[in-house]
Amino acid sequence: MSHDTYELKAEAREQVGKGSARAVRRNGKVPAVIYGDKQPPLAIALTYKDIYYKIHGGGFLTTIATIDVDGKKIQVLPKDFQLDPVKDFPVHVDFLRIGKDTEVNVDVPVHFINEDKSPGIKRGGVLNIVRHEVEFHCPANAIPEFITVDLTGADIGDSIHISAVTLPAGVKPVISDRDFTIATIAGSSAMKPETEETVEAAAPEAAAPAAEEK
Repeated sequence: MSHDTYELKAEAREQVGKGSARAVRRNGKVPAVIYGDKQPPLAIALTYKDIYYKIHGGGFLTTIATIDVDGKKIQVLPKDFQLDPVKDFPVHVDFLRIGKDTEVNVDVPVHFINEDKSPGIKRGGVLNIVRHEVEFHCPANAIPEFITVDLTGADIGDSIHISAVTLPAGVKPVISDRDFTIATIAGSSAMKPETEETVEAAAPEAAAPAAEEK
């Protein structure tokens, strides 16, 4: 799993709808809904401070949480959230209930390593990232924190495809009909030229002048 799990305290909401949600926000809380796992949706209210820091702390949508709803603990995965377009504070959150066999689609960040071992980058080439995240289908309790792309040996003109990435067991790309590109190594105007030999290796040695025949 990507990050350490955490727990949030919440209270059940009797009423739903825009009016109820506004009332929840006026009381300094954030309205949310827990759904899935073949159970009816459950409307809840979360403490604003707790959910704000979780959303802005990174990894929110790939980390399983436990929500304590009036003493009943429910394991969930955040699926979506809405922020105020001006003030950037959370106004609503959707959670998916996690059962023992729950599988989910999640966007997982891509990390690149060994740039210093890429001949192309060493010569001034540029790492052109096509996908900063890749969507995977995986068990909800085994979401990778990130996938790793090793740039060792990558040269100018090379493309790194998803097939080159070692994935954890049970983790599969949602795009399954092609070997899609994650990044390329592109040339740039700042590239260092190939090392020039001061003496061409292929040039024949100066032949000694032949003795003149008498």
